Amino acid sequence: MPNNKRSRFWLMLSVVIVLLLGLGYAFWPRAVLVDTGLVQRGPMRVTIDEEAKTRVRDAYVVSAPVAGRLLRVSVEPGDTVQQGQSTIARMLPVNPPALDIRSREEGKALVSSAEASLWMAQAELDKSLADRDLAAEALRRARSLRSEGLLSQASLDEAQRNYSAADAALRGARSAISQREAELATARARLISFSNSLVAGADEATGDAAQTIPINAPVTGQVLRVMQESETIVPAGTPLIEVGDITNDLEILVELLSTDAVRVSPGDRVSIVKWGGEEEINGVVERVEPWGFTKYSALGVEEQRVNALIQFTDPVERRAGLGHGYRVEVRIVVWETGDALIVPSSALFREADSWSVFVVEGGRVRRVPVEAGHNNGLQAEILEGLVEGQQVVLYPAPSLEDGRRVARRSVR
Repeated sequence: MPNNKRSRFWLMLSVVIVLLLGLGYAFWPRAVLVDTGLVQRGPMRVTIDEEAKTRVRDAYVVSAPVAGRLLRVSVEPGDTVQQGQSTIARMLPVNPPALDIRSREEGKALVSSAEASLWMAQAELDKSLADRDLAAEALRRARSLRSEGLLSQASLDEAQRNYSAADAALRGARSAISQREAELATARARLISFSNSLVAGADEATGDAAQTIPINAPVTGQVLRVMQESETIVPAGTPLIEVGDITNDLEILVELLSTDAVRVSPGDRVSIVKWGGEEEINGVVERVEPWGFTKYSALGVEEQRVNALIQFTDPVERRAGLGHGYRVEVRIVVWETGDALIVPSSALFREADSWSVFVVEGGRVRRVPVEAGHNNGLQAEILEGLVEGQQVVLYPAPSLEDGRRVARRSVR
């Protein structure tokens, strides 16, 4: 019996000890798994990243110089044109309107009247011609008689005057013929309608250079777009074709937030990415416009935007394929250095009015206040508080405390 009691005692004691050890292990503070990063020195830059689009700086919109009939445009977007030499469009005069019945009958009456006037003028011409011939013969006889002394000088002068008057009347009759012919042509022109002009002007419709108004390219470059391709009647000033020099006159227009625009200056270096090519293209900020405008984002947020213009600095061959209105992404470098003490931005957290980080030392974390400089969203410049080679905690949890044991999950 005493042995059995002693055995139970030691068994119960063992069970209690195991339970206590289990509870102690369960509630013993464990090391927190954290991601860590390395404090290091290296180059760093701060950029403003925005979507942008290309455009031809001086794009020329060619418009109809006069109202008329535009012939079908034969040039296509991308065609090369030469300033003042390449004809990009042709125009013809406007077709006359269709005549109603009353206008046509009035026109026919005017033609009949003009024809009658022409016949009368022709008869007057015949009469004037006969009078002039008679006066010429009388003058010839008078000169003959005067030479024989059989006619007075006054009679000879009278014959000379009659001949001059008859000759003047003949010239007037001939002029009247020309006038009546012009009146007849005018009357007949009134009868020309839209259908008649299509028949009579079939040669013009083929684009005869003597009948058409040529429109030449205002600049050497490429046709960007054709705004009116089909044949139609256009008023003066109608946009027809847009022409520009993509090779030598291409630039980038980017709409910056006004808060970013104040940080950008002419001459800032620009990297152009995601434009479709394998390599990034270099550029430079040429101008930041002083005028801002309101624009709404995709989420409906009102934003103040400012246009900035970027020029390419790389050779044309590196951006082959870019055209007018293409989408690109730009990274404007507003600050950069070749030697900065860098820490991942995710290691920084705010405490009161200053920045701090957790430094891993001997398996525990220590909160260290730091003075941060530039920050590009991925990396932050440290001006004071850290040294190169230290390990810092990334994305520190709010529950992480100074002196807490940690274990590194990974090294970045």
